[in-house]
Amino acid sequence: MRFLPEGEQQRLLTVCFARSGLTLEELWMRYFALGGSQSLLELDAYLNSLTTLPRVDRDMLAHAVNERLDELAGPARAPYSHSVRDGKPLHGPLKALVDLLEGAHRAPPERLPAVAAAAGRALDLRIGVYLADYDQRTLVRADSAAELDIATTVAGDVFRRAGTAVTRDAPGPTLWTVLLDGVERLGVLEIVPTDDADPDDPVLREQCRWLSTLLGHLVTVTTQYGDGLDVRRRRRHRGSPAELLWQSLPPLTGATDSVVVGASVQPAYDLCGVAFDYALSERLARLALFDAGSRTGDANHAVVSALAAYRAARRDGASLAEQYAAVGRELAGSATVVTGVLAELDLVTGGLRWLDAGHPSPLIVRGDAVLPETGEVATGFDRPPRATEVRLRPGDVLALYSSGLVRATDRAGTPFGRERVAECVAGGTPPPETARLLTQAVVAHAGGEPAADAGVLVARWVPR
Repeated sequence: MRFLPEGEQQRLLTVCFARSGLTLEELWMRYFALGGSQSLLELDAYLNSLTTLPRVDRDMLAHAVNERLDELAGPARAPYSHSVRDGKPLHGPLKALVDLLEGAHRAPPERLPAVAAAAGRALDLRIGVYLADYDQRTLVRADSAAELDIATTVAGDVFRRAGTAVTRDAPGPTLWTVLLDGVERLGVLEIVPTDDADPDDPVLREQCRWLSTLLGHLVTVTTQYGDGLDVRRRRRHRGSPAELLWQSLPPLTGATDSVVVGASVQPAYDLCGVAFDYALSERLARLALFDAGSRTGDANHAVVSALAAYRAARRDGASLAEQYAAVGRELAGSATVVTGVLAELDLVTGGLRWLDAGHPSPLIVRGDAVLPETGEVATGFDRPPRATEVRLRPGDVLALYSSGLVRATDRAGTPFGRERVAECVAGGTPPPETARLLTQAVVAHAGGEPAADAGVLVARWVPR
């Protein structure tokens, strides 16, 4: 620790004491209240450079003067005998972090773009926030009407790859980086250096990475208690069945160091009868997909009830068979038949077991090969399940999908089919992007929104 020379401290303290407007008696009273033990005469002698004081007493005097200067709001403060760090960083990455956290405290969601801009200024950056719409086709600027197409722009490529890129168009270079909440892609950040910094600088990129991660988390948290950012992500009206289902679904992406999961559903704004779920732990990945087939209010309520019953049983520690039975009890008496698949993947051994209720069997891709399907039986959760067990190999991809996804037809009546699903899953892209591309391929095949909900849950086993 570095100590200030006593003579210099005394000189600066005397100057600040004069600015404080305190009398000697008032200063002594404040010093005494802090625990000082020197007399009024000894303080007077010290301030006139006639004697010295112990370091602790000098610092008490400095604190007494500073308390008064704080009341006056502004004048320079008296120094302590040792160097003291500022309570709040004044510049650099730590200031950007503090600005972001302090700015987001009690901030409504729509204020986050301004908070991000303020944090960027501490790093000499100009920051723009773009969020993906619910169809995951467009990136919309959070604080303006600007839009960027995900399929054709550099920013869209950054979103698709969950990566980083630099453009060097006028008026200067721009760094684009994906906006993440954990592993879920929310959008991208547009970052423009204002101090001629090189956007390829690895230190700058690292700073932008943690800024993106923290901001992504704040976007998710604040959206839970306000609509400001959610409204920006919507391109059109979302019906009440879809609203209910979206509130029930987990994030579209989940991951641990042993498994990566990605999901997608269409039509995003009119979703009605398909729901997915997953739960990841050190040892297990639990996956589920429910499909009510039709797109009616009764179907919507039935699939939400099935999802809730499954989660309740799973969180109670129930076995896979008990989870299946819990869903069956919940749906007993319902006029809507809900099919589905419940699966558990052992992340240590690769052992996969699933129970299906009248649903297309999961698709497993190993390299470029597709494991044979086990067939489909016409039943629901009111019938005994069919159990299947296989052993995955590292890198295998598993896909659970709705009937509406494979049965979506083009104008000639040709269904999308399991073969096209396998082609998309075997493409080698990460599961979140695989799921997005697959449902959009279904929409393109159908020439618009498919007649039945198209949903898919993709998981890749990547053991440590």
